[in-house]
Amino acid sequence: MPSLDPRNPVPSLIGSFLAWKTLLLAIAVGSSVGPAYDTSSTLLSSEITSSNESIFDLATKLTRWDSIYFIQASRRGYLFEQEWAFGSGLPTVISFLTQLLSSVGVKAYSSLEPLVGIFVAHTSHLLSVLALYQLGLVVWKNQRLSFIAALLHILSPAGLFLSAPYAESTFAFLSFTGCLFLAKGLLGQKRTFAHDVSLVASGMWFGFASTFRSNGLLNGIPFAVALAQELSAPPTISSIRRRCALIIGGLAIAIGFIAPQLVAYQTFCTIPSRTKLRPWCTSRFPSIYSFVQERYWDVGFLRYWTPSNIPLFLLATPMIYLLIRSGLELIRRPLNLAIETSTKVNSSHLTTLVRSMALSQLVLAILAITNYHIQIIVRISSGYPLWYWWLAGLITNNKTSTSGGNVVRFMVMYAAIQGALFASFLPPA
Repeated sequence: MPSLDPRNPVPSLIGSFLAWKTLLLAIAVGSSVGPAYDTSSTLLSSEITSSNESIFDLATKLTRWDSIYFIQASRRGYLFEQEWAFGSGLPTVISFLTQLLSSVGVKAYSSLEPLVGIFVAHTSHLLSVLALYQLGLVVWKNQRLSFIAALLHILSPAGLFLSAPYAESTFAFLSFTGCLFLAKGLLGQKRTFAHDVSLVASGMWFGFASTFRSNGLLNGIPFAVALAQELSAPPTISSIRRRCALIIGGLAIAIGFIAPQLVAYQTFCTIPSRTKLRPWCTSRFPSIYSFVQERYWDVGFLRYWTPSNIPLFLLATPMIYLLIRSGLELIRRPLNLAIETSTKVNSSHLTTLVRSMALSQLVLAILAITNYHIQIIVRISSGYPLWYWWLAGLITNNKTSTSGGNVVRFMVMYAAIQGALFASFLPPA
């Protein structure tokens, strides 16, 4: 077991990351005691001549559920309409790296894209751990809290979803990096040009995140809140510059989501006039993403509220509770986790930042309850830093450390069990 030393954070975090990933991959291999529930992954490989999977074929074992769509899109782009439900960011990265490897002489074979996707997921998860640690230092000025929060992200109940060719780990890295630039821009003691550039850079990072997952749009909430606060004060040269930076950053987030929609519009809707257009092409807001989510995946307001989905609601309840509880508590007491000396200069800006991040998290939880396939909240929550900080606060508080420890035990147990189910192509996904 790696030594956990907050005074030597980076090696400790890397060692913990490697140990946890080794355990999860061992669980994935160990799940081979029985046949996979679904053998769709074997269809991705021309080298596999039967539906029986090799025990040590991690490329196949980690290419489950949505990752099959990501891998197919990385090979030949988006061919069918329903595939546009999956963000283009990850397939683009996998395709680029695969072509790069081919250009330096790496032989192309069927497992190459899955292995590249697994590499991207692992690398992104590690970088997101380090980014979350740095973000905690900037926001809270508390090394121990930041270190524990980063460890909690390693142990995220998202489990193997952060190792497989899924968008969650890269989304987390881009979102945490965006939050880091946002915090540096908003929490500076002075308003310099560099701080405003940091806000624009934050919007760009968040925009990239939105190409991986559509819920990246929620990262625009802190920009909207900060802009509203700026507009409430009389304009000055520095405040006008700050307003422009926030607007540009917010637009960058929107572009990250809108750009793929425009590509889809050009593909499906700019066709000869005698050809029948798809229904979404003529809607007021022609979004292929919204259409396919509703048409093919049955996503919509209260559509998931059926008796057969009650077990999935129960399964997601602990994560929903953590998101709502931590969000509400930090809205009420946004400076609760800060070291007293760090709040004297920028308490107002810190309060605004923390509350706006809490609001983003609460909106995510509400959407999960009312609109999403609720079980995905366990994995998409991995890209939101607030609940990690709140849980780290419980662990570091002598009065609540027992409760915090119980939550961590649940996270580890959930991730381990979910890892075995995922590798066997079993729900929940």
